[in-house]
Amino acid sequence: MPSATLLSRRTVEDFEHIVDPIELALFQGATHSVAEQMGATLRRTSFSPNIKERRDYSCAVFDSLGNVIAMGDHMPVHLGAMPMSVQSAISALALGRGDIALLNDPFAGGTHLPDLTMVLPVFGDAELPVFYVAARAHHADVGGCYPGSMGLCQEIYQEGLRIPPVRIVKGGAVDREILSLVLHNVRTPVEREGDLTSQIGACRVGEARLQELITKYGVESIGRLRGELLAYSERLTRAELGRMPAGEFIAEDYLDDDGHSETPVKIRVSITIDPRQQSARIDFVGSSPQAASSINAVYAITYSAAYYVFRCLLSPDAPATSGLMRPIQLLAPEGTIVNARPPAPVAAGNVETSQRIVDVLMRALAQAIPDRVPAASSGTMNNLTIGGIDPRSNLPFAYYETVAGGMGAGPGGNGISGVHTHMTNSLNTPVEALEYAYPVRVKRYSYRPKSGGWGKWRGGDGIVREIELLGDAQVTLLADRRRFPPYGLSGGEPGATGRTVLITIAGEKELPGKCSVAVQRGDIIRIETPGGGGWGLPSDRNP
Repeated sequence: MPSATLLSRRTVEDFEHIVDPIELALFQGATHSVAEQMGATLRRTSFSPNIKERRDYSCAVFDSLGNVIAMGDHMPVHLGAMPMSVQSAISALALGRGDIALLNDPFAGGTHLPDLTMVLPVFGDAELPVFYVAARAHHADVGGCYPGSMGLCQEIYQEGLRIPPVRIVKGGAVDREILSLVLHNVRTPVEREGDLTSQIGACRVGEARLQELITKYGVESIGRLRGELLAYSERLTRAELGRMPAGEFIAEDYLDDDGHSETPVKIRVSITIDPRQQSARIDFVGSSPQAASSINAVYAITYSAAYYVFRCLLSPDAPATSGLMRPIQLLAPEGTIVNARPPAPVAAGNVETSQRIVDVLMRALAQAIPDRVPAASSGTMNNLTIGGIDPRSNLPFAYYETVAGGMGAGPGGNGISGVHTHMTNSLNTPVEALEYAYPVRVKRYSYRPKSGGWGKWRGGDGIVREIELLGDAQVTLLADRRRFPPYGLSGGEPGATGRTVLITIAGEKELPGKCSVAVQRGDIIRIETPGGGGWGLPSDRNP
């Protein structure tokens, strides 16, 4: 099993009280702004609607050892896993000045193949890197059996181009051979080259900003500041764990199926809290074996979900660093749905299984701190991919989107309707951008009334999205919560399950949550997403 953390061996006490708090806060804000500016650069310069409009990307700053010290306010599923990709790049390549590594291997810290990650070292005047920056973005197609690279495959080799750490930029110049290899294995090479170039630009913006910090602080001071930042995150997590009740808290939940059979897939977790030691152990023993389909999650995904859940327990201004997970031991047995091994396919593990892992972790924590944990949100990203030949240009196209659902209600209020939750932090593609870029027409885009669960506080409603195809295409869906609804808490009712309907000249046909179908011009896909669970007894609701 990969190491759960990528941290130095220095203890909390090594850095405690040796850095001025104001200086530390300024350094924290400066590194966070670097990650944010990288993201803004990537968003403004990208080609694909998935990155430009939906903001399906993440950027972060790392220290010289590969510990994350600042994250942009981007995608949780990307960010928690990204340190492992950075460590893989550092271990595999001796990155020099001007080099940028490219990788997407899910078994080397990646998430799934469409998420391409770039890693750039930042030297300043030092001989060794002082920082690393990384930019990860979901590309709408990276080859494979299905347009959009998000289908139900039986092994990872069918899912698309799998890239180990390689230098896509050497000494400041793009390696045209590596780039050509990538572009010859995708359906939309012009769009891919544009997005890859945007990622390179984002990394270089991060490099320039960090060079300024190196000049301002000096390498020695940066070493002390990054060490204290990691230690500060650790202290905050330990303090939170110290306030929790002692005990073992167990929960389980299910994915509807693996897409090939109707057998539910179990995710089970036990969280053991030791407030005296200010530590926790997360154990996924008892979860289902890895599946013969793409719902498998790699270890990096499970780690990322745990990171996200425990980060949510801290205040919004707490630094999101690798130090946060120092007090937490994570056990995910190899060969299971939460730690799949090659050659398992993993496309949906990143988007669907990650959501269920969060649901299970929160359900367990609700037993320990019931007044702080919300009910389940929609629990699926409702991944929709449409690919084919655009009749307007006679060129291939690949449209990918995740469709929002209802947020679970919490102890203090109703859930939000029609919003991306938990491991996704993206947006829906605006209707105008969608119709401009692809041969489709949006027929309906609305909330789904009464889909949120009732309770003292009501779960948010899902949405309804109807898309008409203006040309023949292949439609692929990876979605969940079609059988097992988002749970309510403290007496709240569950949210409604989701459904997908194909409307043709012959009538309506309900589709499975995970499928791929050939559609004709004029056919309509209608997605009705799940609502969030309710919180508290409905009888306690203020009329």
